[in-house]
Amino acid sequence: MDATATVESYARLARQLLERPSGRSRLIAVDGPGGAGKSLFAQRLATALADAPIVQTDDFATGEPGSEWWPRLQSQVLDPLVAGRAARYRRYDWDERALAEWHVVPPAPAVIIEGVSSARQAVADILELAVWVHAPRATRLARGLARDGEAARADWDRWMAEEDEHFRRDRTIDRCDFLVDGAPETLHDPLHEFVRLRSCAHE
Repeated sequence: MDATATVESYARLARQLLERPSGRSRLIAVDGPGGAGKSLFAQRLATALADAPIVQTDDFATGEPGSEWWPRLQSQVLDPLVAGRAARYRRYDWDERALAEWHVVPPAPAVIIEGVSSARQAVADILELAVWVHAPRATRLARGLARDGEAARADWDRWMAEEDEHFRRDRTIDRCDFLVDGAPETLHDPLHEFVRLRSCAHE
């Protein structure tokens, strides 16, 4: 095993989170650059948390430069959950370039906010846990193009440059509680375990 990595279980992490006293939904941010493996980590942690709701920043982001979409996530999801109320929002449809169906998120014991910039400085004080998922740049780009097609390369190049700048300014990785290997070579049971890193390259 890589000396910089340890294998940990989703079940143990879920127990630790739910044992923490809280008078509201425990907000868990799963952040990191596009293609790193955030969605997979979030889905498996959600399962360990008795199917905790997942809210994806991709349901708010428009793909355009900047984060003009963030106030909608803040007001429609984060603010209600912090106040102990259900969140209600409309998913942004990237194909139609318009708001789509409504979603309701109950004030569950834990709610996962997954996606690029989910652990930004502006919400650091309301997060129960902030996780950074890391994968090499080439791996992330390959995953993105496999999903979106070679025609999306210019978009991915732009998105990755914007992510680099956001994370540099926000210093997100320095505030995250721990780092996860999104492209692990360490032997583990991927359905029930994840590989935790001591450090990773700032790519």
